[in-house]
Amino acid sequence: MAVNFFEVIETVGKAIDATGVAVIAVGALLSAAGVLRRLRTGDAYRAFRQQLGRSILLGLELLVAADIIRTVAVTPDARSVAVLAGIVVIRTFLSFSLELEITGYWPWQKNRRPQATPDPAGEPATT
Repeated sequence: MAVNFFEVIETVGKAIDATGVAVIAVGALLSAAGVLRRLRTGDAYRAFRQQLGRSILLGLELLVAADIIRTVAVTPDARSVAVLAGIVVIRTFLSFSLELEITGYWPWQKNRRPQATPDPAGEPATT
């Protein structure tokens, strides 16, 4: 039984797609479970959005990878490349938007968390 290259690529693409969807779904479930644990502390909503956003970002990366694999390896004609470019632009915009919402910074900005100042008594500072 001969293995067709295009069938293998299509199967790999579908597997990566399924993994991306699973990451988003499991992330949503874990985020919801985290809300129940954090209801008493008052930061449940913020934590839920951050965890869910991270899951969506990772899932989107996998979905883009699957699209690239299938388009470049299986059907590299002008129309499919144009469709892929549109998908990548939309998903990249979503990723940037989610990153901004989660961290408060664009992906290309350095993380601008305040530096810890040393304690005059010589003890390590806490932030």
